[in-house]
Amino acid sequence: MHNSLMDTRLESNNYQKVNFNGGDLSSDAGLLLLKEFISKMGFDLLLSHMFHTNDNASFRYHKDDDNLLQMIFQIFAAYFQDDCADELTHDPVFTAILGKPALASQPTLSRFHNRMDKDTLEQFDEIGREFRRRVYSHKIPEMVLLDLDSTLLETYGKQEGEAFNYHYKAHGYHPLICYDGLTGDLLRIQLRKGSDYSSNGVCAFLQPLLDEFLQDYPDTILYLRGDSGFAAPDLYSQCETNGTSYVIRLKENVVLQKLAADLDTELTELTKANMVDYAVVYGEFYYKAGSWDYPRRVVCKIEKPTGQMVHMNTFLVTNMELLPEQAIQFYCNRGRMENFIKEGKSGFDFAAVSSRSEIVNANRLQVHALAYNLFNWFRRLVLPKELCRHLVDTIRLKLLKVAARVVRSARYVTFKLCSSFPYKDAFYTTLENIRRLTLQLE
Repeated sequence: MHNSLMDTRLESNNYQKVNFNGGDLSSDAGLLLLKEFISKMGFDLLLSHMFHTNDNASFRYHKDDDNLLQMIFQIFAAYFQDDCADELTHDPVFTAILGKPALASQPTLSRFHNRMDKDTLEQFDEIGREFRRRVYSHKIPEMVLLDLDSTLLETYGKQEGEAFNYHYKAHGYHPLICYDGLTGDLLRIQLRKGSDYSSNGVCAFLQPLLDEFLQDYPDTILYLRGDSGFAAPDLYSQCETNGTSYVIRLKENVVLQKLAADLDTELTELTKANMVDYAVVYGEFYYKAGSWDYPRRVVCKIEKPTGQMVHMNTFLVTNMELLPEQAIQFYCNRGRMENFIKEGKSGFDFAAVSSRSEIVNANRLQVHALAYNLFNWFRRLVLPKELCRHLVDTIRLKLLKVAARVVRSARYVTFKLCSSFPYKDAFYTTLENIRRLTLQLE
């Protein structure tokens, strides 16, 4: 292993050498923008008031809220693992952001995670609700689209709660997820055992969100979408009771096929003269499954794909008054949900569930979810238009991963960013947008 102070000659050019003795430099100066945003929103102060573990120690140099903020900033910069902290110990940007001479080490962060329990899980829920209140004080949404889904977080050992999931054909956890399909905000996420079915516990999972919006934002219209894994009568009733409009896919069965037989015949007649091109018909009817208390409206689409003779059926149960084709289109737009989940996994490492303890892994997931939300709010509230539609990896590359040299004087600490930085205008625009934010902090 090379000594970082030694020069290493490059074979491509004998007159060029490299070492890791540059001094007070950082490659993550763009994090200063996120620090400004978090401070402007008052998120750092809220964390200091609202988050603490059940710690028996009488004194700790690295406090719980500082450790949480350190992990969040590490996730922003894609330093996902606890042991990354050992390399960042004296990074000038990280130490400036956190206001301390040195970062917490890997053992300190690991002990911090292991102190988390059910109480801290409840705190994360409260923090999420309060953070949303501050974000919505900028602009209360006219509508919120509750996109329900589940995914697999793979595990690689004998971790508590992990199991083989037959749908994904892999071992892991199977969390419930609810995004706002319009903004990408992660409204709620909950770790579950790997063998849990998609809709297991969905009503208990969803009710706190419904209560929050009914109490805090009564004028905001709520919509809900879910795939056939969430086709559960208790969920339909919950939405109807709480004034939520829903569209949920149904699994195809013989009864639904019989009720749609006339539409199937209509499509057959429609394609007699041309059995090559794509064709589709829409319809609706009322249907009552054996477990339902009463009939509900079902809209359907029957289509013949291009070059095929077999008809494909789509059935949705809904309490909305949209035309059948509008309801189908509304449901199909939930494809964005998959992009949100992919970004959460690849860009924020939702799968960092490396502890043996299920409760610790549940808390780790909440830390990464909180980092996702803070970044998503940063992206949509203050980034310039040319960047706000990009994924986090692109924004990291263009705005966060910028070199800076630290110059200290008697009164100031100056971060001198790379002179050839190609996104200077975006940096200054973001800073100005942060300063212009108007929020209700109390």
